[in-house]
Amino acid sequence: MRTSIVFICLLFSSELLADKLYLAFNGISYHFDRSKNYNETNLGPGLEYDFEQTGNWVSFIAGGTFRDSNNQDSNYLAGGGKYRIPLSSDRDGLYLDIGLTGVLMTRYDYKNNKPFPVAGPFISVGNEYIALNAAFIPEFLPKSTSLLYFQIMVRVLEF
Repeated sequence: MRTSIVFICLLFSSELLADKLYLAFNGISYHFDRSKNYNETNLGPGLEYDFEQTGNWVSFIAGGTFRDSNNQDSNYLAGGGKYRIPLSSDRDGLYLDIGLTGVLMTRYDYKNNKPFPVAGPFISVGNEYIALNAAFIPEFLPKSTSLLYFQIMVRVLEF
């Protein structure tokens, strides 16, 4: 599935290519249920394409892999939108994004690694080159708990 994620992200024609390509460093989570011993170091690579900004809105698609809360490999394909609030008048200056994402995810211990949907809100603080994303992932499985998930994005290409 990892190869499929990268392949799907790169399949778009030049008219549909994103304005910016980011390398995602999937990273850290905080589980609200502290009684369990969840893995909170969720490392793994990913990609995000941000389409050209329209007004204050930025659409995106993303995909990647990471070590999940149960210490198993998980993969995701996501898409969504974010409302960008400039915090600086500088073109490459600081911004705050508030958004919503829909995700197709796989988990070893759920549905035998078949994709299932998840959705949730996120915020991002960054500039044109780097950003810190924080997502709220609600409890969505019988054995899961709500959590905060943090990821660093680094721009690698601008179209």
